[in-house]
Amino acid sequence: MIRSLAQRYLPELDAHMRRVVDSMPAAPEFDVMLRYPLGWVNADGSANHQPTGKRIRPILLLLSTEAAGGDWTAALPAAAAVELLHNFSLIHDDIQDDSPTRHGRPTVWTVWGRANAINAGDAMFALSYRALEGLAARMPAEIVLNVYQIFTQTNLELTRGQHLDMRFERQRRVSVEEYLSMISGKSAALVAACAQMGALIGSRDQDTARHFADFGLNLGIAFQIRDDILGIWGDPQVTGKSAATDILARKKSLPVLYGLEQDAELTDLYDQEPFDSAHVERTVQLLNKAGALEYAQATETTYYQRALEALSRAKPIGEAEKGLRLLAETLFQRAY
Repeated sequence: MIRSLAQRYLPELDAHMRRVVDSMPAAPEFDVMLRYPLGWVNADGSANHQPTGKRIRPILLLLSTEAAGGDWTAALPAAAAVELLHNFSLIHDDIQDDSPTRHGRPTVWTVWGRANAINAGDAMFALSYRALEGLAARMPAEIVLNVYQIFTQTNLELTRGQHLDMRFERQRRVSVEEYLSMISGKSAALVAACAQMGALIGSRDQDTARHFADFGLNLGIAFQIRDDILGIWGDPQVTGKSAATDILARKKSLPVLYGLEQDAELTDLYDQEPFDSAHVERTVQLLNKAGALEYAQATETTYYQRALEALSRAKPIGEAEKGLRLLAETLFQRAY
């Protein structure tokens, strides 16, 4: 069903995004830099037919619009905006994290340099707001303004979360509560905004939209915790990256933070220099001993159940309700 949803929504979403990006004033090579991270072209400007990313966030927004009783095509400007915003954040994240690849391709900064990548990300950010302008064609001014307010607040949450994530790399000890606050901004805020904006466009009712936002926020947190689990215990054949990648990078993910609170040996081990494959193996052993996997799974389940409870309070309707529940289930059941 997820594939059928993609086939239903994505052609019109893609066409809408292309029109927005095409509105950018032309400049040599700049058009390639903007289209490359969206998966439309290769670095040499030739057409690329292998999509990058699953477009989960805009699909969630369009499903929420329909489940709240609206016409999903009216929400296309907002769906395009969140996907452009998401890609802006990825371009900048890759620079800040020194990530050489994304979706199996060189990142924007590795192809064109950091300065050009920062500028391309800034343009993507501006284009996300230009995409939102299209809402005015079919939505009352009050709803358009409310969507803008949600979108802007989400941008602030994204930057807050990213700041905390980078700060935690230097901070020797991070509590589980601090971490959950960070991922609520960096990872879950945009998911919550997609559900909230979609429902607001579909229902034009603030209370309904708030229930959808609660659904999205808890789903986004559960989604990130599942990523944390996959980053340590994931099957490389499923995840596409080496096992325990996050441990080698000494990321302060939820299972690690829980383990650090439980085991003094693990705390000492995580501070050692150099940190090699033997340290990774011992770290995983200590995490298993501390019950970090079970703790992360239980925490993920808690947020997933909260998401479903919020969705029930939102009273979604029609086939889109089934789509939302299936999307949540699919994200929750990513194998490891």
